[in-house]
Amino acid sequence: MANIDKHSAGSFCWIELHTTDQKAAKNFYGALFGWNPQDMPMGPDGVYTIFKLQGRDAAAGCSLRPDERSMGVPPHWLIYIAVDNVDGAVSKAEQLGGKILAPALDVMDAGRMAVVEDPTGAAFCLWTAQKNSGIGIAHVAGTLCWADLSTPDPKRASDFYSGLFGWQLISDPKDPSGYLHIKNGEHFIGGIPPGAHRKPGAPPHWLAYFQVDDVDASASQAKQMGANLYLAPMTMDGVGRMSVIADPQGAVFAIFKSAR
Repeated sequence: MANIDKHSAGSFCWIELHTTDQKAAKNFYGALFGWNPQDMPMGPDGVYTIFKLQGRDAAAGCSLRPDERSMGVPPHWLIYIAVDNVDGAVSKAEQLGGKILAPALDVMDAGRMAVVEDPTGAAFCLWTAQKNSGIGIAHVAGTLCWADLSTPDPKRASDFYSGLFGWQLISDPKDPSGYLHIKNGEHFIGGIPPGAHRKPGAPPHWLAYFQVDDVDASASQAKQMGANLYLAPMTMDGVGRMSVIADPQGAVFAIFKSAR
């Protein structure tokens, strides 16, 4: 286990569930990952749920707003990426062809955020921490461990993200698939699968991976609780075992156990 007190710029620093049934989601993820939900008031009639693990922040959840529902926004996990200056990153994202879905705003004294859509259509958040640096725990079951960008245009996306965050996009000469590994500074944090591997018609999105101790047991438990398995547990040689799951409300995520 590792405690995290600060996230370096360009790293995945927070993960937030937007759902149609917050109560059901608290029960599902609490059982699956051992998360302990703590509700905080948000706005006139909403609550923001912080999911705690071993006393530290692991993720969060909130309800989709009525305007999002009316636009047909499905339940989803939204990933936050740390930056030193949200406002500067917003203007840079626009210059690089991104679209600003929500302009920079202060979240009380926790930090400053904005919501961006990359030029290929995948949404993510920018975050500059003040009092809340984000996820406080890693390398233990129930924590965010990786994220893949599902996009029809990996080249366009690579240019955008490397320009915005300084990420290196690296292909493995031993891997003929064309999967691109995302390296932020010294750390590999995610990847961009080849466009050919995408499900036709699926909207571009970031797919969050959570670490588990036993992929098969967790996938089976999720299914028993009403989830759908989009990808049954499978092994990637030398990498690990994984499964892609839609929770009972439809938000999609992956679980992973490293072979190393």
